[in-house]
Amino acid sequence: MRITGDVPMNAVTSRGTMLATGRDSGLAAGLRESVNAGLKFWPLLAILSTFWVYVTVSNVLYATGMQASFASMTPGHYFAPWDQRVLQHLFLYPFLVLCVLGSLRIGWQPMWRALPVQIGLGVLFSILASPAMIGAEFLLGKMEDWKHTSPYTLHEFLAGPEPAMWLASATNFLLAYGFGLALLNGFALYQRFRDSQLRSAALERALTSAHLAALRMQLSPHTLFNLLHTIRGQIGWDPATAQAMVVQLGDLLRRLLNAGERDFSLLTDELRFVRLYLELQQKRFADRLTIWMADLDGIPSVWVPSLILQPLIENAVVHGLAGHNGPVEIRVEVSVCGENLLLRVINTIAPNSVAGRDGIGLRNVRERLAVQFAERAKFTATAAGPGDWIAEIRMPLLRDGPELAAA
Repeated sequence: MRITGDVPMNAVTSRGTMLATGRDSGLAAGLRESVNAGLKFWPLLAILSTFWVYVTVSNVLYATGMQASFASMTPGHYFAPWDQRVLQHLFLYPFLVLCVLGSLRIGWQPMWRALPVQIGLGVLFSILASPAMIGAEFLLGKMEDWKHTSPYTLHEFLAGPEPAMWLASATNFLLAYGFGLALLNGFALYQRFRDSQLRSAALERALTSAHLAALRMQLSPHTLFNLLHTIRGQIGWDPATAQAMVVQLGDLLRRLLNAGERDFSLLTDELRFVRLYLELQQKRFADRLTIWMADLDGIPSVWVPSLILQPLIENAVVHGLAGHNGPVEIRVEVSVCGENLLLRVINTIAPNSVAGRDGIGLRNVRERLAVQFAERAKFTATAAGPGDWIAEIRMPLLRDGPELAAA
C-alpha cells in the first residue's frame, strides 16, 4: 500500500501576496491594503516564498529518508515521490496566501469573534493538503494502482485508511499554519517597533533642532539690549565714540545673525565675535575694564557650538562690574587637554559678592551643551578665591566640519 498522507511539515507564513501569475489585481490590491497591519508587501512576499521553499525541501528530504528506511526493511512504496510532493506544495501555496491574507484582514479583536474565524481559516487550509496530494498524483499520472475506478461511497471512505491519513495530514498542516501565522505576526510586531523607533528618532532630531534654534534666538535680543544700553550711555557726552560704536554694533549684529544660523562655528570666529563685543564694552568702561584674550594665531582649528561663549562674556561684564567701583579684568583662555577642549572665562568680582542663581545666559549654556553633547560636556561656574569668578566649559575636541561635529 502506498501512503499518500503527509509527513510533519514546518510552518509557512507570511501575509498576503498575489498569485504567481499576478493576474488577480483584486488580490494584489487587498494585499497592499493589509499593509495597515504594519507590514510591507515585498519583504513579506520574499519571506513567504523563501519559507515555503524551505518547507517543500524539508518535507521532500524527510519523505525520501523515511522511504529509504522503510524500504530497507520491507520493499515497497510508503511515501509519495519527491515530484508529487513538490507539486502538492505548489497547489497549496495560493491557498496559503489567501488564508493568511484573510487572517491579517480579520485581526484578533474582539477575541471572542475573531478567534473562531482564525481557527476556521487554519482548518480550511489544512484539510486541503490531502486533496492537493491526490491532485498531484493524478496530474503526474501515477494513479495506475488506484483501487477505485468509481467514486467512493461514504461507507467505503470511512471504512478505509483515508480518513486517518487525512486527519493526520490536516493536523500536521494546521500546526504548521499556526506556527507560520505566529512567525508572521512576530515579524509585523518587529516592523512596527522598528518604524516607531525611526519616527521617534526623527521627532527627537526635530525637537533638538527646534530647541537649539530657540536657545539661539534667546541670545540675540539679550545681547542687543545690553549693547544698546552701552551705546546710549556714550551718546550724551561722546557722540564720536557712540558713532564708532554703532558701526561696530552693526558688524557685531551681522556676525551674530550669521552665527545664529549655524549649530557650530570655528573657535577662532567665536573669539573674534567675543573680542568685538568686549571692545564695545571697553569703550564704555575704559577706566575700569581690562581685557586679556588668547592669541588667535595659536588657536587650533576646532569647532564649537555657535555663540557658546557669548553668554559667559556678557555675564562676566555685567556681574564683574556690579557691586563695586574697582577695576575688573576679564580673561578668555583656551586650552586642549587630550581629546577635550577647555574654554575659560575668568573675571574679577566684588570681594563680598554672593553668588546667586544662574541667569538666562548660564542656563542657556547648560541646556545647549546638554542637547548637543549630553554627558560628554561639562559646564561649571563658581567663585575661585575671594575676588575671582570662573566659568569653564569642557567639551569634546571637534576637529571635523560642522556636519561631523553635529554627529
